[in-house]
Amino acid sequence: MKIYFAGAVRAGRENQEVYQQIIERLKNYGEVLTEHIGKKELTADGENLPEEKIFERDMGYIQEADVLVAEISTPSLGVGYEIARAEQWGKRALCLYKRFDDGRKISGMVKGNKNLTLKEYRDLREALRFVDKFFER
Repeated sequence: MKIYFAGAVRAGRENQEVYQQIIERLKNYGEVLTEHIGKKELTADGENLPEEKIFERDMGYIQEADVLVAEISTPSLGVGYEIARAEQWGKRALCLYKRFDDGRKISGMVKGNKNLTLKEYRDLREALRFVDKFFER
């Protein structure tokens, strides 16, 4: 199985460690095409590649992937775009996000989409359980 993992890069890297742990769990289920999203070396400056190359590569990865898993706690235009393209191409998608205690909410465009599997988690252990349940189906 090929898995596309989506997480914020230029929108902020505060969840990088969470991304890394989710990616490690995803490796139990297949090849993670975007393993670099969890790397500490990837900063909010993004990759040292032309944007056109990033777009072409990532769209190819989404087409190649069997499923998309996104951590959406940090709002990101790119991640939203990736989710939409994955849905357009008929990919199953799991979107994980932390429970916010400060009143913030997930985008209504994502939360209202019944084609996505959305899971709100309290801690990393719960997020990883949601990953396991998603792949058990």
